[in-house]
Amino acid sequence: MSRFIPFDRSQPYLLPPDLTSWLPADDMAHFIVAAVERVPMSAFCVPVRTGGKAQYHPRLMLALLIFSYANGLFSSRRIERATYRDIGVRFVAANLHPDHDTIATFRRTNRTAIEAAFAQVLLLARETGLLRLGVVSIDGTKIDADASKYRSLRYDRIRALREQLAVDIAKLMDQAEHADATDRDPQALPEELARRETLKAKLDEACARLEADAKAQAEAARPAYEKKKAMYDAKTGRRGRAPKPPDDEPPPDRQISLTDPDSRLMRRSDAHEFQAYNAQAVVCAEGSQLIVTTDVVATSADAPSFASTVLSMENTIGLPKTVLADTGYASGQAVRDLRKKGIDPLVAIGRPCARRPYDFRPPPENREPRRITEPWRLAMKKKLETTKAGNIYRLRKQTVEPVFGIIKSIMGFRRFSLRGLAKVTTEWTLVALAYNCKRMARLQAA
Repeated sequence: MSRFIPFDRSQPYLLPPDLTSWLPADDMAHFIVAAVERVPMSAFCVPVRTGGKAQYHPRLMLALLIFSYANGLFSSRRIERATYRDIGVRFVAANLHPDHDTIATFRRTNRTAIEAAFAQVLLLARETGLLRLGVVSIDGTKIDADASKYRSLRYDRIRALREQLAVDIAKLMDQAEHADATDRDPQALPEELARRETLKAKLDEACARLEADAKAQAEAARPAYEKKKAMYDAKTGRRGRAPKPPDDEPPPDRQISLTDPDSRLMRRSDAHEFQAYNAQAVVCAEGSQLIVTTDVVATSADAPSFASTVLSMENTIGLPKTVLADTGYASGQAVRDLRKKGIDPLVAIGRPCARRPYDFRPPPENREPRRITEPWRLAMKKKLETTKAGNIYRLRKQTVEPVFGIIKSIMGFRRFSLRGLAKVTTEWTLVALAYNCKRMARLQAA
């Protein structure tokens, strides 16, 4: 008697005729399908067709995207392949097989539907008691852009390359005219000319964008300069150094990517820099660890978007009572803006270095602590030293940072598939939506 279970791959199988029998009753796919049904049809961008093949239902496409992202499928080609191979994807897609181009187009053009689904999932979590909006944590993580850092150029290098390309294009034009005069048609010259003209057009566009950004920043800084200039002119006696007017010319070291101009060159360490975006997330610290709002900025600093990210919740599920943030969000203006809305921000002041009793690393050199003079920083530091505020602030690290770990390590999302700040923001909302569905399905099963 054989001790192995017999098998025969040529044996035909009859799958259950009911698609719901393919998956367990508590599978995440059922929750995603039910959540997407709550999204109104008016939120979808559906192109109007007068003929031809019928379109896939937008709710089916949205559920397919959410379920695929929750299971680590981000490429439209991989999602299309999974509609044939993966039982869960096949159930969500209702045994249909949208092609990768249709999936990619839907993802690019349906930002409103993705945001509406994100809000509906949070409302559903609040209705079921899984989400309590009292204390939230905010943090940011750097995610690679769909662009190489080697396609990022400095402003001074762009100007030098434009001059060099102008000379090369003029030479190629002379060679092309000489070839026409001698009745030769080598075909190489027009191709070389087209490549150089295309590159020069990209450099021209990048240079114009840098110059436009510099002018916009100069105009934004001009009122502050005028105020300082008036105060300086009103002084008598020893005046000191006059305020410097804002420069509308980009600095030579300002960089821009030719592939994705909205992304920025950011540093992960002193030895590693990469083309990326700064993805922000606000997470519930009341136990559910659901992402309640998101944002994407093209700066490595977190503080400029602190208040706007938190206040964006006002029109969706409401504002929290307390928000926890690390020292990277320390901004007096942001703290004042949040307090005006009745939110109590707890922001770390300084970088505490907690060390183990027997740390393998040598102890750092003793440095003189940074002198704190701003009144709001002194008040915040004193408040965090109290037992009540200190116990609440300890929730920050154990709530928001594990979320980024799950998204990057478990779901596998480490690189954006789209380009441009608006499209990347949509994709990050889709990632947060997929995470929330994954988390809610786990909370309901527990």
